[in-house]
Amino acid sequence: MEPKAARLRRGEGVRGEQEDRPSAEGNTKKDRGMDLVQWTRHMEAVKMQLLEQAQGPLMELLDRAMWEAVQSYPPQGGPPPSAPPDSSSKARESSLGKRKIFIIRKSLLDELMEVQHFRTIYHMFIAGLCVFIISTLAIDFIDEGRLMLEFDLLIFSFGQLPLALMTWVPMFLSTLLVPYQALRLWARPRAGGAWMLGVGLGCVLLAAHNAVLCVLPVHVALKYQLPPASRCILVFEQVRLLMKSYSFLREAVPGALCARVGDSKQAPSFSSYLYFLFCPTLIYRKTYPRTPNVRWNYVAKNFAQALGCVLYACFILSRLCVPVFANMSREPFSTRALVLSIMHATLPGIFMLLLIFFAFLHCWLNAFAEMLRFGDRMFYRDWWNSTSFSNYYRTWNVVVHDWLYSYVYQDGLWLLGGRARGAAMLGVFLVSAVVHEYIFCFVLGFFYPVMLILFLVIGGLMNFMMHDRHTGPAWNVLMWTMLFLGQGIQVSLYCQEWYARRHCPLPQTSELLVLGPSASYWEISEWLPGSQAFGLRTSYTIGFPGPHPYPSLQMADCRTSQPS
Repeated sequence: MEPKAARLRRGEGVRGEQEDRPSAEGNTKKDRGMDLVQWTRHMEAVKMQLLEQAQGPLMELLDRAMWEAVQSYPPQGGPPPSAPPDSSSKARESSLGKRKIFIIRKSLLDELMEVQHFRTIYHMFIAGLCVFIISTLAIDFIDEGRLMLEFDLLIFSFGQLPLALMTWVPMFLSTLLVPYQALRLWARPRAGGAWMLGVGLGCVLLAAHNAVLCVLPVHVALKYQLPPASRCILVFEQVRLLMKSYSFLREAVPGALCARVGDSKQAPSFSSYLYFLFCPTLIYRKTYPRTPNVRWNYVAKNFAQALGCVLYACFILSRLCVPVFANMSREPFSTRALVLSIMHATLPGIFMLLLIFFAFLHCWLNAFAEMLRFGDRMFYRDWWNSTSFSNYYRTWNVVVHDWLYSYVYQDGLWLLGGRARGAAMLGVFLVSAVVHEYIFCFVLGFFYPVMLILFLVIGGLMNFMMHDRHTGPAWNVLMWTMLFLGQGIQVSLYCQEWYARRHCPLPQTSELLVLGPSASYWEISEWLPGSQAFGLRTSYTIGFPGPHPYPSLQMADCRTSQPS
């Protein structure tokens, strides 16, 4: 027999469960109702976001459809258009149908950082860098008895930074005022000679604008001998402002020029143009998708990471490159030394590539995108997974690739009638290689076509040989191997040439042709472009009155041994 007290406790427990069950079911129904309301609100927010994103492209498509319908309307008293469109018009229509569409999306690394496993790999990479710095400082402390925290390279690289920023001001003001004013002149009513006068004045203003952007930074860099980092700021801003000016005019001028005679085409708002000059894209649109608010902690984090990358790049150069290449240009040239220097430079070269990618394409662009609430953050794709160089070129820098694809490849394809895709692709490679080589020449202060050969010749061949049909992992290993070797070649040859020109300075007599009072002949010795590191020299004897104007610049201390 069960005790009475036990039966009473069991009965009370059963009644308690029966009493608690309805309340639990009520709470469950209440929670389900709250979840349904939250889900409904979330779907409404997603719907509004999609509508906002599609509004800009839809308005552009409708405007273009209306404009094409108006253009195709037959004039009064004229025959209706009956001729079918030719191949060039078809190519143009296809190119117009592949315009860049902006949508709200995160950068790929931001999406990957949401995965704990990838965050751990990122933390491991940072820890490895910290261990490398600590080990280097520890070795210095043991050898020297003190910490060698030297920032000479950083101070030298960013020397005369205020002058570079002052030079940027007229460059930006010219870009801000001249293209927009030229467009307003061209958008005036096409009646009488006033419009032709406005067109001519706009062309003159644009010519002056291009002269300012092309000549001013070069003049300042050469006259005041700006160091590399200050030159880097000027040349990047020069190229960026030129590309943005072209995109603005390329997107807005056709609509202004295609307006009917006597009508005026309303120019884009000045605020949209001003926003375009600062937002991280090179493709102009009147509107862009915008995020609802600014996360200032995200902005500060990206700027801090970019600064950390700059400091670490200076640390790599001063610790891994300067000790190796500073005295290498004083030694006789040998093939063994060249190969060893290239192999030694592969590690700092790939570090520099990764730091440039992370600092600029991720941190810097995302910081400005966040401050301006710019929604489309796809500044790069998963280039590290590429199994072909064609895919690598498309995904490494999406911002520049979109500009080249829209205004070099598609426009070139339209000009060629849509039949020469290979020629259009070659034009893209040529423009990109020349601009890259110009940037290196501007920053370093000498013409040494390593980047031009690697990008145009080697990269062009690899683009056609390693195509997208190769998808195996071995091709990804091969691509990374080529990247390692390419970075090693660039770092090694550019560092050797840099120090060779410091140890064996070029005479400036070929540029300063000054006539003196007395008469004699002297010899001008010029190093071949890019050959000073290897001791190659060509001589020109020019008859000038007077003794040798630079007797102190003798080449006795330079290497004169020929390549083996």
